Amino acid sequence: MDEARPTRAVTAGRAHQGHGLTVPLWGTSTWETDGLDDTRKRATAMRAGEFYSRYANPTVRAFEEAVAELEGAEDALAFASGMGAIASTVFALCSAGDHIVASRQLYAGTSLFLQGPCARLGIEVTLVDGTEPGAITAAVRPGRTMLVISETPSNPRLDLIDLDELGAITGPYTLVDSTFATPIGQQPLDHGVDLVLHSATKGISGHNDATLGVVAGSAELLDAIWAYAVLHGACASPYDALNGLRGIRTLAVRQRHQATVAQQVAETLADHPGVTAVYYPGLPDHPQHELARKQLSVLPTVLAADLAGGVDAARAMLEALRIGRSATSLGGPETLVCHPATSTHVSLSPAEQAAIGVTPGLVRISIGLEDADDVLTDLTRAIPT
Repeated sequence: MDEARPTRAVTAGRAHQGHGLTVPLWGTSTWETDGLDDTRKRATAMRAGEFYSRYANPTVRAFEEAVAELEGAEDALAFASGMGAIASTVFALCSAGDHIVASRQLYAGTSLFLQGPCARLGIEVTLVDGTEPGAITAAVRPGRTMLVISETPSNPRLDLIDLDELGAITGPYTLVDSTFATPIGQQPLDHGVDLVLHSATKGISGHNDATLGVVAGSAELLDAIWAYAVLHGACASPYDALNGLRGIRTLAVRQRHQATVAQQVAETLADHPGVTAVYYPGLPDHPQHELARKQLSVLPTVLAADLAGGVDAARAMLEALRIGRSATSLGGPETLVCHPATSTHVSLSPAEQAAIGVTPGLVRISIGLEDADDVLTDLTRAIPT
């Protein structure tokens, strides 16, 4: 039976729990072995269980298997953070002299990693406007480009990248950061993309109490990434993995509520006198609205808005919030508002910020689980007119 994703979110990743309704917490870092031969076998095996938690951990493995099932992937690999997943994956697949094509619409940490450590180690990176049809494909250098990286919907303005175009690229591996969509919102692997990555700290875990990254794809490719990742050491904590698995159980219900409220907020702010633009693909006048209808089964729980009063209006809004909170994460139970220019994207130069639409008046809003009317009242009242 082909289970719907909301059902899969409840049923996935249960192979390690016996008759219990939750996965046990394996907080141990190491396991006793049965002598030299057994030790050698475990030390040389791929992702050996019950050996050492940097290699594998049963609680973490349950989380990985749940994400793999949700993404329709053969396997998944968890990390200590989303950036741990990005760094380990890139360094597992790319070496000095290789070339990466990346959409310019990226989380600032990813952009800085590509332009900093990657460049320093001799990995060339070409950034292109991923919203321009054909731009990513045109930047690929046959025989040289090893990896194509995109983020869709992107942080912070929710620009979309055409997943079918990415999946049609041959030669390099293709990777999509799908954090803003979650596995409930879209399935990049179904479009032919090789790898899908999440900062599972966000919507997947969903309670602001876990720091996790995860990448999913073919078993062969994941084994190759693991072989490097076990040396990189950005392994996921079993405590965080347990919280991440708990978050998966309610992911579909949370996301559908949050997306419904996000649509209402976007429509309301579009008519607010203190707002000059709203960025949310659920709006009919969004330039990528039809692409959103095509590749997103559930809309994002995050939106962005440009305030007419610039940075002063953003400051006043954050100070006036009573239900929403000033914080930089997303996907949790609380409605969070941040000013990307001075938080998530502060490390970018003014020119780099401008290139991806991070203006002085841009605010990013992550919708929580509060009552819709309360959220709407709080946000509309807090924005200066």
